[in-house]
Amino acid sequence: MRSWRDEDVTPFQRICSDPEVMATLGPPLDINATAARIEWMQAHEAEYGHCFWALERRDDARLIGWCGVIRGDMEPVANKVEIGWRLARDCWGAGFASEAARGAVAWSFAHLPDDAIWAITWQGNTRSRAVMERLDMRYREDLDFDHPKLAESDPLRPHVTYALSRSAWGAA
Repeated sequence: MRSWRDEDVTPFQRICSDPEVMATLGPPLDINATAARIEWMQAHEAEYGHCFWALERRDDARLIGWCGVIRGDMEPVANKVEIGWRLARDCWGAGFASEAARGAVAWSFAHLPDDAIWAITWQGNTRSRAVMERLDMRYREDLDFDHPKLAESDPLRPHVTYALSRSAWGAA
């Protein structure tokens, strides 16, 4: 995981324009939307010291997605440490998301005062939910919600919430 660079826009746009990658995240992004997303991450990192960092594969330095933590911007994760990841389709199932997420959790508990790390996803996103469970995050059924930025008719609107407490991480 590393900070974003200007040259990351094109390779990240290839990931964000893949319909399979975006199937559980929302519509594919064009180059301008991708650049705006990276600029937002750079600004978030400048303000808070962290973001969903660029995820680069060690073997060949290829940008394969993002992983990291942000300050959530909506309930139920507003102002909480929210972990997230997005990977290129050809990198699914290789353990990259779990490895990077473990690193992001370790970094967060070492550098941030928060007592928990939170994650949200569309209820049908079984791949992301599996990563959350591999991190020992706990499903918080009481915090299921409809994503407020999505239309009522959007099938991706129903979301679930997971949490990992500092004490549970320390016990693991």
